[in-house]
Formats: sequence, structure tokens, C-alpha cells
Amino acid sequence: MASTPVSDVRVDDEGIRFTTAADDQPVDVLFDGRRIGSFWTVRDTAEAGGARLWAWPRSLRPKLHGRTELALGVHGGDAPLWAREVSLGEGAGRIAVVDAKGNPLSLDKSQRLVRLFDSRSPEFLAPLLDTMEEVVGALQDAGIEPFLAYGTLLGAVREGGFIGHDSDVDLGYVSRLDHPADVMLESYRLQRHLVARGYSVLRYSGAAIKIIVTEPDGTLRGLDVFAGFLREGRLYLMGEVGTAYRSEWVFPLTEVEMAGRTFPAPAVPDRLLEAMYGPSWRVPDPAFKFETPSGVVRRLNGWFRGTRHRRESTWDPYWGQDRALTRTTASALVKWVHHHEPADRTLVDVGCGTGADVMYAARRGRPAYGLDYVPRAFGPLAARAERKGFPATFWPTNLTEVRSVVAAAAALRSLPGQKVVVARHLVDSTSALGRDNLLRLSRTVLTGGGRLHVQVLSAPGPAGTLAGLRPVDVDAFCAEVARHGGHVVQRTDGDVDGRRLTATPATPAHLSRLVVEWN
Repeated sequence: MASTPVSDVRVDDEGIRFTTAADDQPVDVLFDGRRIGSFWTVRDTAEAGGARLWAWPRSLRPKLHGRTELALGVHGGDAPLWAREVSLGEGAGRIAVVDAKGNPLSLDKSQRLVRLFDSRSPEFLAPLLDTMEEVVGALQDAGIEPFLAYGTLLGAVREGGFIGHDSDVDLGYVSRLDHPADVMLESYRLQRHLVARGYSVLRYSGAAIKIIVTEPDGTLRGLDVFAGFLREGRLYLMGEVGTAYRSEWVFPLTEVEMAGRTFPAPAVPDRLLEAMYGPSWRVPDPAFKFETPSGVVRRLNGWFRGTRHRRESTWDPYWGQDRALTRTTASALVKWVHHHEPADRTLVDVGCGTGADVMYAARRGRPAYGLDYVPRAFGPLAARAERKGFPATFWPTNLTEVRSVVAAAAALRSLPGQKVVVARHLVDSTSALGRDNLLRLSRTVLTGGGRLHVQVLSAPGPAGTLAGLRPVDVDAFCAEVARHGGHVVQRTDGDVDGRRLTATPATPAHLSRLVVEWN
């Protein structure tokens, strides 16, 4: 007899704890009989005191106040694996996971609360189908051969309609061009064509756009259009496919039925679905996550996503929640740097965030440059600097995109005089590639004079402080510095004499600071 995927279930305000002796498999989470989300018992959980913990997703937490009958079940199963009345948060009423209009919401595969197709009636889906037909026609008029893609193609082939746990529509096309630059130019031409036809279009990469559709009840629905191309026996299709492929598996296009209507599809839909979802694509998985090979991700990023990779999905929303105004005072680090580095050295703040440290130096007459991934973060202070005439300049720069780093480094190198580079809580928040590129940029800018000042979290900090940072192995980072030809000329770990490094009495014990030079 197969082992049950969950046992010894406990539910609290942190999440769902359970034990399992079974292989990793997806489980549905239901509130009062309605599926709210799904997770894999191992992949999506963490070890917690001998049990597994599925932590409540951040988007769901504000809704978790009151009581509900919480059930866990196998997707599509008749009977729950476990069910119990539970109380969460504050309040005695029933938990309602709904939007402002009372429409039911559920978690999508990205853990966002959205209206899924399983909560929509046929009359509300009809306008979306109409729009799909219109957009297909508009793309065909522009000389493109569109077809259903990703979850939309999967639903059409597997179920003859929309997948209940999906929330948007995906179209794709394989260009007759085979060079990434030409494919990108073609995508921009398509965008202009659609805008001229009256569509609202959002671009989120060089080869992918989203058409925003407003449904009769006011709900905004996204219709994605992904470009692809065949080159050297491989198919690349934004944003997850890069695999060996044959042209005859795409062309000539065929047709597939979707909710009673006919739409174009690749010549061999099964081949594309396997490339997208793997050989088990026929088995429904509401907790599916793409596991795109790193080489494919790097190619698609380099060709098409460039400096905007993950900005719209992660960082723009983060800085869009009034965080751009949360830190307008200068850090202790930049105050120390400003008072101890020669006045004629230009300050370069990499990962400047709101730009408060840049403004501190610029107000005191020191030319200062702020580099950050998200212009929305430094936008307010950049505008203020321009109005006031302060010598502050801000550049959008992505440390995980080589072209962006090389361009910024070359521009900074060309400026007159020596520079001082500051990286405050950047090493402990970026990736290994980001750290590598920080050192690459610093080496280019500082060779021949100037210093890099780094502040990192070197041990877990107090609860509630420095959220989102990951402690860094400082010894390992010093070794990275050495590999880039740098020399750590000063290192301070833990409590230090405030007169030496900080404008405050002491550096907390969970911080480290480094001063690096290149000869």
C-alpha cells in the first residue's frame, strides 16, 4: 500500500506542518471546499523540527484571519487526505479569499492571488475567446503565424478548454527569421502594429509582450505573445524553451479546439508540450514550476531580457509599495567614506536603492553616481537632484547582465579623476554572478587609484532587521576579491571603534566591512 503524502498535520499562522514518508508529489490546499493553492510535499517545503513546513505565501497572509475548514487532498481526488476546522490570525468570521468585489481568488503557479479560470463562468470567458481570435487575426495580418502556447495549448490539447488553475492566455509564434536581433526587431514591429489597432500592450522583454484585456466585470486579463525562432537545429521560444527541434514539428500549423472554438496550433502539438512541460505533461499539476536549464536562461536573458530581467515581476512591485520613500537619510557607511576619502574622488554607489547616500555626497559638493537595477527606487531623489542642481547622476544598471556592467564600467572609467566605490548590502543581496560583476566593475574603475568599500551581513542579524539579506562568508568573498586582483587593505568584523569606521557608536556584531584596493 502506498504511503500517504501527508500525516501528523498541524496548521498555524506560519503555515502547514506535516510529515511524509511518500515520494514528492503535489497536494491541493482547500478552504471550505475551494482550492486555494497547491504545493509539492518536498520541493515547496522546508524541514522544520522533524516535519515539513509549507509556509503561507506572502500574498495570501493578509487574508488569513478567521476560521475555515482546511483540507489537503490529491488534485482531482474524491476524498481529502486530511481536513479540520482551523482558526488563523484574528477574527471569528469565515476566511474569505476574495477580491474587493467578492470574486474568488486563488494562488497561481507564481504564488500570486489571482482570479483563475475555474472561477469564471462561460459568459465571462466568451469575451476573452473573442479577444484571442482578434489578436490571432491581427498577428496574421502582420505576417506572423501565431499559435496557442504554454498553458493555453496544454488546456486545449489535454482538456479541450482552459485549465482551471491557470489565469492568463499564452500565444506563441516561430519567426521565419533566425537571428535574435532580427527576431527582436520583428517583435517591436508587432507591438506597433497592435497598438495601432487599439490594443494596450506591455513589453517585458525583447521578444515577449503582454496584451491587457479588460473583461466585462472590470477584471484585467493578460494575453501573452511569445516570440520564438529556429537556429542550428534548436527551437528557442520565450520564455522557457531552448531545445533540439525540427521545423516540421512547427510548420505547417494545424488547428486545435479550445472551448468550442478553433485556434491555430503547431504541426505536432505534443512535441512542443513536451519541450515546455516535460514527458509528464498529460498529468495535471496545479503546482507546476518551470525548471528551465541554466544555459537556456542565460541565452534568453542575454538575447532578449537584458537589463530588465525580473524587474516587472519582482523589483518594480517591491519598490512600488511606497518603499522609495522609506530611506532618505544617509547611511553611516557613506558618511564615513565621505569624510575619510579625498574630496576630489567621485563617489560611485553600486546598488544605490533610493539614492539617499548619493544625495548625501552630492549635497556636499562631491560628484556622485548611483547605479541600481530599478529606476523606480531612485526616481524621486534623482528628480530632486536635477531640480536642485546637485552633482548626482543615476544610471539603471543590472549586475547580473554583463553588457550593462561593461557599459557602466567603461563610462565611469572615462570620467576624470579617481573614484571611490561603495557597495552597502549589495554583496549579501545579489547572486554569485552579481558579486562577480561588482568586482569586475570595481577593478575596471579603480585600477590605478581609488578604493571599494563593502558592507555585508556576516551573521544572522536581529529579527526584523535587514530583511531579505543573506549572511555572507566573508573569507570566501575575500578570496573572490583576490581572484579579481584586488587586495583587502582593511577588514572589520563585529563591534568596532566608532571613530574608525562609523558615524554611530559601533558596527553591530552581525556586520563586516571591507576596504579593497587594486594596484
